[in-house]
Amino acid sequence: MGNTVASKAPAGSGEPRKLVKAALLSFPMVLLTGLMTTQGRLPSAAPALIAWAISFAFLNVLFFLMVYTGKTHRFRAVLFVVTAVCFVITFMSNLLAARGSLALTRDNVINGETPFCHLVIPMTLLPAVLKRTVIFPGAMLTGFAAIATMLVIWLGASLALGRGWCSWVCFFGGLDEGFSCIRKKPVIKNIDPRWTYMPHAVLLGAALTSTFTLSPTYCQWLCPFKAVTEFEKVDSFRTVLATIIFVSLFAGLVVVLPVLTRRRIQCGLFCPFASFQSFFNKLNIFDIRIDRDKCTDCNHCVNTCPTFSIDKPSVARGSALLSCTKCGHCVDACPKKAVSFHIKGTRAGLATNTARLLFLYPAYIFAAAIGGGMINGALLLALSSFRNLI
Repeated sequence: MGNTVASKAPAGSGEPRKLVKAALLSFPMVLLTGLMTTQGRLPSAAPALIAWAISFAFLNVLFFLMVYTGKTHRFRAVLFVVTAVCFVITFMSNLLAARGSLALTRDNVINGETPFCHLVIPMTLLPAVLKRTVIFPGAMLTGFAAIATMLVIWLGASLALGRGWCSWVCFFGGLDEGFSCIRKKPVIKNIDPRWTYMPHAVLLGAALTSTFTLSPTYCQWLCPFKAVTEFEKVDSFRTVLATIIFVSLFAGLVVVLPVLTRRRIQCGLFCPFASFQSFFNKLNIFDIRIDRDKCTDCNHCVNTCPTFSIDKPSVARGSALLSCTKCGHCVDACPKKAVSFHIKGTRAGLATNTARLLFLYPAYIFAAAIGGGMINGALLLALSSFRNLI
């Protein structure tokens, strides 16, 4: 036998290349998050610098892991949940520092001191068009969460991500997602699919009543997140009743049912804003597709989708429903790699890694823009409190 040289690469030689590739693909996000979180200037005070460094590292480690492992949902969920918790901490702390209370007074409303919330956007559109009235008692251009600022962020994210807003940007959504991850297996497995029409009914009812009353009725009566943000001062039978409703809905839709079902019940079966955002999936270039040549109809994606956005008929069609939030859970979970991020107009299963990366960049930019500020704020509060104790 003649002397031959094996052309096979040494075992494990692909791992360094994979690390380098992931690092190179993550580098643009390092620059972008650095600019977003510092606005070109590092904090000078030690607590602020430490808080920034931790939040900056946290954001970029998660993005690197998304790119390196190919897993989207796992690391997105970590950022999403942490953002929601930090939002509650910073929002409540800032309100207490500014007002001394989480309760809204009549003077707060008259002076436009209510931070604008994206959940109220669908309720403001009809009154704005038909009555030429902004029914939300917030400031248009000045102050924390001004109406114009929030509308610009919402519109940009909605055009870039569609209903992906609900799994990448919404600083409330991480609460029900966090509770849905507590148990390994659901206690309640079968949920009547007719419940998925509920968000549309709530949206219609809230939009019509807001137009007739010229007031944000969903915020006043049905929003579960009033339980952990701000609320009207409890000084009448109406506000007592509203408070009971808020707390009950939060406990049921955001805590108990997500724990029992491992699903995002508030987002998937109740939220009117989620229903409204579904229409933006029509405008967005990204969606989730199922390669029927690879699919074995195991329905694993149906059983794991946290927002009820995949069912058996949609699997047969090869695409997720219009309510899909592009969280990536089904993509990560599919044992045959049949489910993937997809660019509309291209063949299903074509260049899936490229399509995923092209979606990840804008999605993570918005997630980091919102989450970075929340996480940094919560860390700064913790460091300041620790400093005061010692």
